[in-house]
Amino acid sequence: MDPDLERMVELLNDIDDILCCPRCDLALSRTKVVVGSGPLDARIVLIGEAPGRNEDKKGEPFVGAAGRNLDALLEKSGIHRRDVYITNVVKCRPPGNRPPRACEIEACHPYLQRQLEAISPKIIVLMGRTAAEAMLERKVNLEKEHGTVIEKGGIKYMITYHPAAMIYNQRLGDTIAGDFKKVSALLLEG
Repeated sequence: MDPDLERMVELLNDIDDILCCPRCDLALSRTKVVVGSGPLDARIVLIGEAPGRNEDKKGEPFVGAAGRNLDALLEKSGIHRRDVYITNVVKCRPPGNRPPRACEIEACHPYLQRQLEAISPKIIVLMGRTAAEAMLERKVNLEKEHGTVIEKGGIKYMITYHPAAMIYNQRLGDTIAGDFKKVSALLLEG
């Protein structure tokens, strides 16, 4: 079997596992599991924190206010949403939109790792401290490290603020837009 096709088949089988996941208490309160969306051969993967209320209802990532911000950021940087894969470090909504707990991130991490292995992106954008710390396995200071590109295992990781941060601090809009322009430049580099 073609290796690319084999990776896609594995990911699709993993999606069935994710949809029935009982690995943490978030399974008890979720409406829908939010696996991710986008092409399975995307060169860019965007990783956020966790589904919110709107995402939990629809079963899709970034469909509320943060999603509208993300769409605008992508558009400004010349990247089409249809060309990126979007997911979160946890696949179920934490109650009250609280940040996911370490045990919840740990429970979902194998699913996220398998998604990334199957998609095999060139660039991973870590949106927010939770995503950055989960993927880089260290503390992250967004104010100092946003826009930073880290190469790890042949993949370029870029740290930025979560698009929801613009809801609470509109001054971050230009900062985050600048970070997304760096993503676009990285894509052009190869």
